[in-house]
Amino acid sequence: MTNHSLTISPENGLSKYINEIKRFPVLEAEEEYMLAKRYVEHEDREAAHKLVTSHLRLVVKLAYGYKNYGLPIPELVAEGNIGLMQAVKKFDPEKGFRLSTYAIWWIKAAMQEYILRSWSLVKLGTTAAQKKLFFNLRRVKSRIMSADNDFLTNENISEIAKELDVDEQEVINMDQRLGSNDHSLNAFMGDDNGSEWIDVLADEKDDQESLIGEQQEYDERKAMLDSAMKKLNDRERDIINKRQLADNPLTLEDLSQTYGVSRERIRQIEARALEKLQAEITSPNA
Repeated sequence: MTNHSLTISPENGLSKYINEIKRFPVLEAEEEYMLAKRYVEHEDREAAHKLVTSHLRLVVKLAYGYKNYGLPIPELVAEGNIGLMQAVKKFDPEKGFRLSTYAIWWIKAAMQEYILRSWSLVKLGTTAAQKKLFFNLRRVKSRIMSADNDFLTNENISEIAKELDVDEQEVINMDQRLGSNDHSLNAFMGDDNGSEWIDVLADEKDDQESLIGEQQEYDERKAMLDSAMKKLNDRERDIINKRQLADNPLTLEDLSQTYGVSRERIRQIEARALEKLQAEITSPNA
């Protein structure tokens, strides 16, 4: 699916864009289901277009959640729209949950990968722990630090490291990197050589395409899934892995033979497991 039908762009002015997307109605569950079925069964692009445009406001809302990373909101929205279109392309209406719940994973992942690509100039690192630290450090700092203290104390560092499950030195390093981004890259570092920050920026050569491919391995979604999957029993977890997460998903018939039950029973187990996952992922503590 392409975005050829979308004639509006956040890059033409965010206020204008927000006003324009308000004209697209929020879909009722039944209408959303029928449109999604039309796209799945007939590749109906008009149906896909309606699904996308009805969720553009969700993308804007999520983009504002990343406004403190120093990137233009319109760019985050544009990246999020790409994630939304991927979500519509992958969405299966028979799974029993709304498109918005599924799309949030893809939208956030697209925005986060864009942020990481943009910040890669300062060599943030790409491990799961570093990414978690990157996206949560500001939030945790604002909660634990006093209003009259601009610098992390040893106690602060220890508390953050424990909460985010990283080494204290990683907290220190990330805090320095995030703090340095608030200044111009042409500002002087203060050393005897008159060096500017831009002189020491690392050139990242990683292939970012491998991070945002069609595999459902986005870090944000994977982290939520890993946590939510722990709430399932062994059979539910196995069915979800083989039906939802595998590169070549098994059919209901395949699993009915594996477990010696009817296809309808497998479908019921799968639906119940998806409900558990949805409840866990959308909970306030997720």
